[in-house]
Amino acid sequence: MSVEPISRDTAVDQLERRLRDDILEGRYAVGALLPAERELAARYGVNRNTLKHAFVRLVQAGLVETRHGVGTRVRDFLRLGSADLLPAMVAAYPGWMDEVFEARQSVGALIAERAATVSSEKDHEALRRQVEIVGAARSVDEAQLADAEFHRVLAMASHNRVYTLLTNSLLNAYLPVRALLADPFRDAASAAARLSPLAEAVCAHDASAARAASESYMAETARMMSAALASRRA
Repeated sequence: MSVEPISRDTAVDQLERRLRDDILEGRYAVGALLPAERELAARYGVNRNTLKHAFVRLVQAGLVETRHGVGTRVRDFLRLGSADLLPAMVAAYPGWMDEVFEARQSVGALIAERAATVSSEKDHEALRRQVEIVGAARSVDEAQLADAEFHRVLAMASHNRVYTLLTNSLLNAYLPVRALLADPFRDAASAAARLSPLAEAVCAHDASAARAASESYMAETARMMSAALASRRA
């Protein structure tokens, strides 16, 4: 396999991306040992110290495992990986965003339904306040971040810590590429108006309405984001 040498600036970052891409695209098969460090370093035009730093990141991402005296082996990330991989996957492969949208819609509906059942007055105050913050945003990015925080507040209102952690994982996948998904937030008042029915259904303890409002919100914003992504790919 021929590869281009890595430039000296940000060598660890570049090498991590190149190795990650080679693994995810199947150039190094799941379960296979990577070539010896000396060979890999020569192949990519880096020193072994740079290679070791890149390996640390790949281990943390769950793509490889290193054993002393054995070597570095490619892990079956779909079977053994965690949601911690999502940010890297979405950044490298925008097509993963469609699957994030699908999971976001399903999980969001469950969270909204539960929040409507168990949320407190304090939760309701926090939700309504966050809708106001979205509406008062002075930039697209500010509105987008405020919207993300609304969903974190909503997950916390479910009083289910697993839902909160799942929400964090989905947001962690979305936020690094949010500049590509900004269309729903160009008008802060409209962004807040889309959230308001969801917040009010939760505050009314109407579980079925909260679920429906969440599904509607997720579908509409996913449609807007997908259209923007499609236009950029065209």
